[in-house]
Amino acid sequence: MTATATITPVAPAGTWSLDPVHSSASFAVRHMAVATFRGRFEELDATLTVDDAGTTAFAGAVKADSIVVKDENLGAHLKSPDFFDTERHPEITFVSGAVRREGDELVVDGELTIKGNTHPVVARGTISDPHITLGDVEKIGVELEAVIDRTLFGLNWNAPLPKGGFALANDVKLVVELELAKA
Repeated sequence: MTATATITPVAPAGTWSLDPVHSSASFAVRHMAVATFRGRFEELDATLTVDDAGTTAFAGAVKADSIVVKDENLGAHLKSPDFFDTERHPEITFVSGAVRREGDELVVDGELTIKGNTHPVVARGTISDPHITLGDVEKIGVELEAVIDRTLFGLNWNAPLPKGGFALANDVKLVVELELAKA
């Protein structure tokens, strides 16, 4: 008798596409060594694909130029070559062929590309069971977080503080909250 590994699917088979109105992609970074600065991207897309065998793939992207922060001048600086260089690098992407459940936790091993730099990232979070929503649309919810070192992705700008330390921490928390509809 041969043992065969079975895959527990993270969602029912099919293609699950982003509902952009009810989804978000944001970031948080320690600022001036005292507080957390947050921003978000307004234009995003994501797809979760589950085949009949339970193999799951995930792909997501944000338009780098859609970054939103509370200060217009800072927004322009974040779009500049010091940070995202949105003119030469219009998208930030994440691609994974390794999506699994570990107990109640969703784990997504993938490759994140920012500013032309690609590195492995593990995102962890949750996935809801499917529900039929208004309009008879079947949807799932996915919430994921990951912490990255921004300098690995070419986001190197910083400024020393007068009494030591730096204006920005290197670790940045990425958070996506996605509502996905079955195609």
